[in-house]
Order: sequence, then structure tokens, then C-alpha cells
Amino acid sequence: MSESLSAPPLSAGAAAFINQSPFKLLINGEWRPAAAGETFPTVNPSDGRHLADLACAGAADVDRAVAAARAALEGPWGQMTPAARESLLRRLGDLILAHADELAELESLDNGKPIHHTRRIDAPVAAGRAYYAAGWPTKLAGETVPVSIPNQFVYTRREPIGVVGIIIPWNYPLIHTMQKLGPALAAGNTVVFKPAESASLPVLRIGELVQEAGFPPGVVNILTGYGADAGAALAAHDSVDKIAFTGSVHTGRKIIQASTGNMKKISLELGNKGANIVFADADLEAAAAGAFKAAFGNTGQSCVAGARLYVQQPVYQEIMERVTAMTGNITVGHALNAETNLGPIVNEPQLDMILGYIRRGQEEGAELITGGERLNSGAYAAGFYLPPTIFTAAADTDTISREEIFGPVVAIYPFATEAEVIRRANDTSFGLAAGVWTENAGRAHRVSAALRTGVVWVNSYDFFDAAAPFGGMKGSGYGRDNGRAAIEALTELKTVWIATKE
Repeated sequence: MSESLSAPPLSAGAAAFINQSPFKLLINGEWRPAAAGETFPTVNPSDGRHLADLACAGAADVDRAVAAARAALEGPWGQMTPAARESLLRRLGDLILAHADELAELESLDNGKPIHHTRRIDAPVAAGRAYYAAGWPTKLAGETVPVSIPNQFVYTRREPIGVVGIIIPWNYPLIHTMQKLGPALAAGNTVVFKPAESASLPVLRIGELVQEAGFPPGVVNILTGYGADAGAALAAHDSVDKIAFTGSVHTGRKIIQASTGNMKKISLELGNKGANIVFADADLEAAAAGAFKAAFGNTGQSCVAGARLYVQQPVYQEIMERVTAMTGNITVGHALNAETNLGPIVNEPQLDMILGYIRRGQEEGAELITGGERLNSGAYAAGFYLPPTIFTAAADTDTISREEIFGPVVAIYPFATEAEVIRRANDTSFGLAAGVWTENAGRAHRVSAALRTGVVWVNSYDFFDAAAPFGGMKGSGYGRDNGRAAIEALTELKTVWIATKE
């Protein structure tokens, strides 16, 4: 393992944006302080330094934002043609691309993701989500229905749900923003958006670009603040018609409970404990590299992280040694350093929680092969760094095998047969994503069908596309992001009966 702790200066655009601190809330096309006047800090996880102060929204701000969204829905936005909505979304995509480097820097500063990742993936993918959504407004059509009742002409309409509350986590703020905002706007809804308090800066910058693109006031409202305050008020608000949420199972349950007041619709993308399965007939070089990426990509702070690596017994030792050896070649360091490929944990409480899981794993008898301790010497001491951590000899009932850790921690388990590994992989309360590595086409299809997850990657891992639905089963939630499924879930289906008899 090597280090890359130096960082280049910020670009002029990113520096100018940071200098706007303290940041305000976007409500009805204007940037306003929180009604209570309160702010909260955001910290750079790479060096522990204060980055900026953000307005801390409360229930009064949620009321203002929801009222603005409702007025826009019933006003100019609700009267806008599909082609005009398409044009605005395309303009937003153009602006995201034009400011991609700046947006990438802001995300890396805020949540510690390596700059090579945010530049190569997050910022351009966010623009791509806007372009994909832009194609939908003119394609949202109903159908005529061949009913068996004479003298009746029946057709369906797809109409906006209304005011949509969007709440996202901190690990992919640019992608999550456009993955949820784009379809909501394409379907004609208005939005009240609450980003995670640990990664709000890139979302606020997108808010500025929304204004620059020409969206009418109130169509997109952005509230920074804490989940227990702004998030809870948004989830319970009687004038919000849907909540689209990505985050923890604990918060997802609270949103379900809060939704009962007005029976609002919900889509939830929650936790996971991804099983990544390597069969003995796999391409072992590709499987080992894929397993490493699945476990440690984005420092393991991913809802689809391959945190349970199952390896068939004949190749178990080889895969374990290959993956372990790769940890020696990784560069841990400041997110803005181009050489870094493992950045810091997003904040100190998250790091402490991960370290608690590691201690629990050791106490319950799992064998720690590498990593497991905070990097706190020299320049590392200021940030929130943890090296790749690998366990073996963990039981399927151990805490580290059952609960989502959301950090660079993977446990490797041997298995004997296909039937055994399917049973063990499915023995979890989660069901978001899994991976399968095999050169046997029949096995690939059998195992993919048997795994109780919303997504299965075969001989790859962690690929997404705006057209491919993404979401989970069981405790990983319900509803889908991306594709037609996401767009249609943001509309109401109305059936119209026209009597045609003279």
C-alpha cells in the first residue's frame, strides 16, 4: 500500500463556489437562509478541515418548499409542453458536462471519493442521466383499451404524481441526484430535494445549474439539513405525493411509517450485503480483480459492495491470495490527488462505526488477514482513513456476515456446491445486488435466476446504465431507479371512459 496525501489547489470554479459559504436553501427560485437562521458545518474527510457552512432546514422550510413546488405544479410547469421539458433537461445535461470538473472536485472534497472516479464516472454519468430523462417527456403515452362493453371508448393517460420529495445519501451525490431528479422532472412533477448533510455541496451546485438552465421557480427546491428534522418533515408532509429515498433500512422504515398520513407513494433503495460468488470454472484473474473492485470500490461505501465473497473450495486459496496481494498495490490518500484509488471514509462517526464492526468480527472468531486499523500516522492523522480489510473464517451467523458495514471490509468464505452457495447467499434479509463468476453458461443462468436480488452481474460487477432498472428485493426496498420502470413509477395512470352512443 502506498500513500498520496498531497493535493493540487482547487480550480477557480470550485474555489469560487466554496467561497459562497454559508450556503442557503433553494426555495421558489431564490436562495434563502433557513427560517430559524441555523447552519451546520461540512468537513473535508481527506484532511479533517472545515469546508463550508450550510443552512439547516427545519419543518418551516419544508412547508415553504412544498408550497412553492405545489404552486409551480399548478402554474407554469404544469402547463409546459413535453417538448419544452425535454429542452430544459437537455440544457441541464449540457451545463453539468460544461462544469463536470468543478462538480467532480466538489464531490471529492465533500465525501472523499477519489478525483479520478468523480471525473471519469460521477460527473459525466450525472449528465448522462439528464440526457436520458430528456428523452422521456414526449414518450409518456397512454393506450386505448379494447373493453367488451358496447359504445364505450376507453383510454389511459399518464399524469404527474405531483410534488415528489427526494432524499439521497452521501456516497454518490451527483449520480443519485440526477438518477432521481431527471425522471421526476421528465414525468412533469415538481421536487423538494434533501441531500445528505455529509455531501450537499455538489447538489447545491446542480441547483444553481437548474436555475441557469431556465427551470421555472419552485420546480426544484433544495433543502440542506439533518434527516431527523428536514428529512422527517418532508416524509410526513401531507402535501407531498411521493417520497423517493435511497439510504439505510432504519430510515426507510421511518419513511414508511411517516407516509401513512396521506398514503403517499414511496420508492426505497435500502441496504445490502452483496454476495459475490466465484466458481472454480471462472476466469480466476478476472474474478479476483472483479472481487477486489466489488469490495473496495469507493472505499466500500457502496450499496452494492460485494462484501461477502464466496469462493468454491478448489480455488479458494488462490482467490484469497490474489485479492489479498492486491491490497499491497493500492494507493490510499487525499481524494483530490490523481494517484489515489482508495480515499477516506466520509466522516469520523462512520469510520468509528466500521472499526466497531471490525472489532466485533475479531471477537466473534473471524480471522483478520489484512487491514483493520485506522491509518493515523503523519498526514493520515488528520483525515478518516482505513486500509482494505479482509476477513476469513467468518461464520455465516457472525455480525460481519449479516449486517451492512459500508466500508472497505470483505469476508471470504469457501463453499462446495452450487446448491450450497445459493442457499447461503440468499440467507440474508437483504436482496439488492450480487455477482456470479463462471465460464459455464448454464450455471450463470441457473444461479442468476435462483439469487433473490434485484440485480445480478455475471463475470462483471457494479455496472449501471440509465436504461437498466436498478433496485432491490426483501429488506433492500422496493421500486426501481433507471429505465422505463422509474419513469412510470413517477406517474399516475388514469383511465378515461367516453360514451359514444348517439
